[in-house]
Amino acid sequence: MSGASMKQIKTRIKSVESTRQITKAMELVATSKLRRAKQRVENARPYHEVLLGAISGLQAGAAESPTVFAQEREVKKTCYVVIAGDRGLAGGYNANLFRMVKRMTDGTDFCVLPVGKKSLEHFGRLGCELVSTYFGVTGTVGIGDCAQMAKLLCDGFAAEKYDRVIVAYTRFQSMLSQVPVCEPLLPITLRENETRYSGALVEGEAEELISRIVPQYVSGILYSTLCEAAASEHGARRTAMNAANKNAGEIIDNLVLHYNRARQAVITQEITEIVSGAEAL
Repeated sequence: MSGASMKQIKTRIKSVESTRQITKAMELVATSKLRRAKQRVENARPYHEVLLGAISGLQAGAAESPTVFAQEREVKKTCYVVIAGDRGLAGGYNANLFRMVKRMTDGTDFCVLPVGKKSLEHFGRLGCELVSTYFGVTGTVGIGDCAQMAKLLCDGFAAEKYDRVIVAYTRFQSMLSQVPVCEPLLPITLRENETRYSGALVEGEAEELISRIVPQYVSGILYSTLCEAAASEHGARRTAMNAANKNAGEIIDNLVLHYNRARQAVITQEITEIVSGAEAL
């Protein structure tokens, strides 16, 4: 190799080292955010379990007038709440979720409530019917936004705009494992053999109380899935950046080896030229 090739190799090494510094920083940031996200997941999980028990108990006391939110009906149209990320560089986090939703929706009539920038871009590009485009940034969606989503979904379901609501998100299992899943949201699957709530615990008609509690329950489910999705995204990004760091290290080692060989070849050539010149004298 020539001297110019050595310069190119050095430039390439510096470039890869700069990239590795960025990916290392992103890995550290993702690790830090993941710790907080895992805590949010653990805190959010019990909320909807308690509300589901309350709804089931109320419905047990009003079996003769079941709420519209618990009635099964013929599924003509399905609404999918798809929770994806706002950025890339997270391995197959978004792609795996969209692939699963595609399998679920093939050949069916459906609409989508996208949550997250990537979800909004993906389904907007496909020309799907969008229930709303307001929740296009996952990082800014909070409890109040979940309440708005829940009211929007419950109103649409009660008005029979769609007959089923499914939430698609990525469930956090561990720092190395995140699984895309689809879970039914509406109609609600009530617990069987639930103990009836007595009048000493609640006041008012059961049907009216259920109609008020269901949006809160749906809101709690949505917030819980958002927490799961956020933790999954940070875990996937940490894994992807860790793999990128290892790949960068391997590339640098390979480039250093080529650089040393090129340097050795240049030195050998210079020694040969000096010896040849001395012999000519």
